[in-house]
Amino acid sequence: MKQEIIGQGAEARLTLKENQVSKLRIKKSYRITEIDNKLRNRRTKSEAKIISKLAKIIPVPKIISTNLNKKEIIMQYILGKKLSTNLEKLNWKKLCKQLGETLSLLHNQDIIHGDLTTSNMIYKSDADKIYLIDFGLGFHSRKIEDKAVDLHLLRQALEAKHYTIWDQAFKIILKNYHAKDHELIIKRISTIEKRGRYKGH
Repeated sequence: MKQEIIGQGAEARLTLKENQVSKLRIKKSYRITEIDNKLRNRRTKSEAKIISKLAKIIPVPKIISTNLNKKEIIMQYILGKKLSTNLEKLNWKKLCKQLGETLSLLHNQDIIHGDLTTSNMIYKSDADKIYLIDFGLGFHSRKIEDKAVDLHLLRQALEAKHYTIWDQAFKIILKNYHAKDHELIIKRISTIEKRGRYKGH
């Protein structure tokens, strides 16, 4: 059966086989084996748990199976366009509105994505939905700060990758972000930005 490597990062390898994606956490030779196994086990378990919970609430790939011995998650393959290379070509204002609503639901579950970039968003045209992918850095938190940092990272990603539209795009996202405590979260983003500028001087 043909397999195709579709992603290779520092932490994991993604392989496509038919309509399923295998995410295999890579062994780190510089770590003590016992610690490495525990760490990869915990991260695999955590990511699978987060995705399974979110699958009932927002568009994410469905988990098919988890193999903790192999440190592997098998999930549904989402056929679509990554927003990182297609956002400007699509109806981006409409998609940013949808994204704001999706992130509200995400944060209302007290789940932080940890790597909110348009590379981790796939637009599936037949469903007219944005799917969030790669929760490898995801975690649970009720903190205003953590939710604000999640959105701040998205702002930075938009500015870097989509510099012609980023300002308007982020404003639309925030306008449609209605998570609990959203006013406090949005206010905290400004504090984080000021902190970043201060560190840069």
